[in-house]
Amino acid sequence: MIRSQSSEHDARIRSTFAVDLEVNRIRQWDYNSRMTSAGQSTGQARQAQDVDAIPALAWSARPDGSAEFLNRRWLDYTGLSAEEASDWGWAAALHTEDRDRLMDFWRHLLDSGEAGEIEARLRRHDGDYRWFLFRVEPVRDNHGDIFKWYGANTDIEDRKRAEALLAAEKRTLEMIASGACLADILERLCEVIDAQASNIKSAVMLMDADGMHLRPAAGPRLPKGWVEAITPLKIGPCVGSCGTAASLKQRVIVSDIARDPLWASYQELALSYGLRAAWSQPLLSKNQEVLGTFCVSYTEPRTPNETDLRLIEGAGHIAVIAIEGERSQEALRSAFLEIRNSEARLRKIIDAIPTLAWCSSPDGTGEFWNSRWHEYTGLTPEAVRGWGWQDAIHPEDLKEITDKWLGFLASGQPGEVEGRLRRFDGVYRWFLFRAEPLRDESGNIVNWYGTDTDIEDLKRAEAKLRQDEEELRRMTDAIPQTIIVFNPDGKAIYANRVALEYTGLSLDEVLADDFRARVFHSDDVQRLREECHKTFSGTAPFENEQRALGKDGKYRWFLIRHNPLLDESGEVIRWYATGTDIDDRKRAEDRMVNETVALREEIVRSSMFEEIVGSSESLRKVLAEVSRVAPTDSTVLIQGETGTGKELIARAIHNRSKRANRAFIRVNCAAIPPSLIASELFGHEKGSFTGALQRRLGRFESADGGTLFLDEVGELPPETQVALLRVLQEQEFERVGGNQSISVDVRVVTATNKDLSAAVAGGSFRKDLFYRLNVFPVQMPALRHRVDDIPLLVEYLVDRYAKRAGKRIRGINKDTLSLFQNYDWPGNIRELQNVVERAVILCDGEILSVDASWLTPAATKTAASSVPLVDDLAEREKVMIEAALRESGALISGPTGAAAKLGLPRQTLESKIRKLGIDRHHLKTP
Repeated sequence: MIRSQSSEHDARIRSTFAVDLEVNRIRQWDYNSRMTSAGQSTGQARQAQDVDAIPALAWSARPDGSAEFLNRRWLDYTGLSAEEASDWGWAAALHTEDRDRLMDFWRHLLDSGEAGEIEARLRRHDGDYRWFLFRVEPVRDNHGDIFKWYGANTDIEDRKRAEALLAAEKRTLEMIASGACLADILERLCEVIDAQASNIKSAVMLMDADGMHLRPAAGPRLPKGWVEAITPLKIGPCVGSCGTAASLKQRVIVSDIARDPLWASYQELALSYGLRAAWSQPLLSKNQEVLGTFCVSYTEPRTPNETDLRLIEGAGHIAVIAIEGERSQEALRSAFLEIRNSEARLRKIIDAIPTLAWCSSPDGTGEFWNSRWHEYTGLTPEAVRGWGWQDAIHPEDLKEITDKWLGFLASGQPGEVEGRLRRFDGVYRWFLFRAEPLRDESGNIVNWYGTDTDIEDLKRAEAKLRQDEEELRRMTDAIPQTIIVFNPDGKAIYANRVALEYTGLSLDEVLADDFRARVFHSDDVQRLREECHKTFSGTAPFENEQRALGKDGKYRWFLIRHNPLLDESGEVIRWYATGTDIDDRKRAEDRMVNETVALREEIVRSSMFEEIVGSSESLRKVLAEVSRVAPTDSTVLIQGETGTGKELIARAIHNRSKRANRAFIRVNCAAIPPSLIASELFGHEKGSFTGALQRRLGRFESADGGTLFLDEVGELPPETQVALLRVLQEQEFERVGGNQSISVDVRVVTATNKDLSAAVAGGSFRKDLFYRLNVFPVQMPALRHRVDDIPLLVEYLVDRYAKRAGKRIRGINKDTLSLFQNYDWPGNIRELQNVVERAVILCDGEILSVDASWLTPAATKTAASSVPLVDDLAEREKVMIEAALRESGALISGPTGAAAKLGLPRQTLESKIRKLGIDRHHLKTP
């Protein structure tokens, strides 16, 4: 069926109109830009964003034709940078076969100063070429001189494919009309189908004379060895795609030859020739007689979409027309050879032709119509003789057909015309009317012979194709959002350019059944499966939040709103889904939740110190170092004995840094089991280990933009040390159980009471990690080295605890103060805190005093002592913990527990109890 000139013209007008709209939008943007003053950079930037939002590939050029500006969609589509595409660099994206033609046309427009349009192929960023309509228009100044050119490129690939199929149909009919042999016609048809993609191998097989085999008739891309191996091909229910399709008289789709039992007999042979998928369409005559098969093969497994099915169905119809036309022509040729012998015999032969055939005199009056023609129309020979056949023609088509027929008679040349012929039941169907003259030896026309071929199905296919194209064009507009259209059952049938560019998928991949599984996060697909099933069965709009996979391999959160399109009866005919990127908002919410959790933990863990108290030389030295290093992002290692206020210094560094308004996250590495420390720091994915019921963000993600304080860093297990080193070096990590790198901006401050140099020498701490942590070391002085600060600290502590206890203490006993200054304070400020708190609780007057027995005297140091310092400190620590446990009745947590008395987090105290082998149950007071 030939597509009418008016249909093609209408399609071009629609494409041109769409491009004109975009060109006018660009011109409006230019006018707004020129009306904006030089100082209004914000307005200009906003207008540049408007151009990027235009749903077309837009650009502008200088008067000499060199590119001046290409919008973001143009650059994203081609994959070229603005620098690469500027001036004449954009020409690199043109197809080599179209480049010279387009450049000549462009130079012609530059010389003439006229607007114009041209079609050419443009390379996409993945190397694929698609057809575009290039539309350009000049802009002139007040003097009439061109000072700029504006253009827009619109994708017309789908239209070109439809035109290619219609052109193939027209060419097939022209070849039939010109008397081309069937082999050439079918070969040309396969070439047109093969041109749609490089991996298509189409073929036509015809029924053998024995009615039991098929023989290849055309297949330009099929391997010669494969063709020879399947010639002839037996027809049967399990003989590949073609043999089965001919046997069952229905389409057979084999998506993977390697797995389909239909190919059991030819599987190894097909695979050896690189064939992996084969779709076969049986070629059936009007009376369901098998004429052959049309087959499309691919070199990789492939399932057809609706476009593919329409393609092979259309090609099959064209092949049927060619085969029946050949049969008709063959029958007519046989009839022409017999016409001189017997008119009666000729009529008998014409009656046997499997199509509607007729004969007329040289002046066009009808003489004979075969029995099939009479059976179809229900008209008698007497009723149609002469010009009575016109009664069977549709009134709207009668004038065109009559004029064409008179034109054929006047020219004496063969011809064809399309029109509707009335069936005996009053139904009109489209037919292709073909007429050819029969001449005598002198060249005079003695008769006209013709055939009428039913093309109703092809006409409907063409109308459906145009309808689908128009429907797809109405689905989206200039909204710069991802838009996907679903059928009432929830299956995707269309996706706009933004959706395709974000996912990196082709339209065929979006239309596939596994689209949701490929694009959306598996957790979200499972979570929303039942909800989507319910909502798609109703008519109410709905929305949900899902993570969609981008072409960069990363998931981002989207708010997806679904709105139905209802028909007049209220039934859903389409669902339109728009996606809005909310990933930044979701990350901010997660970060806020984690920062809130961390803040609450810090409030519970925090000690009584809100500020640093003291003025000794050693403390001032530390504070001076804090002032220098705080404004930088350098890693700080704070060393000192337990209870010296290392965390307080870490907070001071954070509060004086540029990150003060972001989170300060504290992690006690000694309080977390070694098996869980990696999950605590870096987070984990759902199912990464037993108990990981959902994804959890780690402390590094929670501290993004802020400071992470790693206390007791010397307790990190070796495997976690490696991961920490990577974060310090590259500022990125992976969650436990994950494979996606996560970048963070975190300042790391660490603290330890261990000798890390000795740990490095002993092999328990990595040397490279130590160097990374020790960029700026800060050594905290012990309280015994800050004797001058003790009066200030005691006064501060007494005031704090007195207010908390509701007591009024006006002074401190001088002996007590002297006792404090002479004491060694192995537990440092934390021990001083516990002693003062105890004294305030027991104080009944206004003067605070302390019993000397409360203070554990320092062990006498002798030169002969052979006890290592580490063992001595551990023993002291054990004595202090046991004393606190006795006072608290072996309780660890709570306001009266041992952890509160020692000023330690509960987890830290429990870790030390296990490490020192203390049995707290034996310390309960009876």
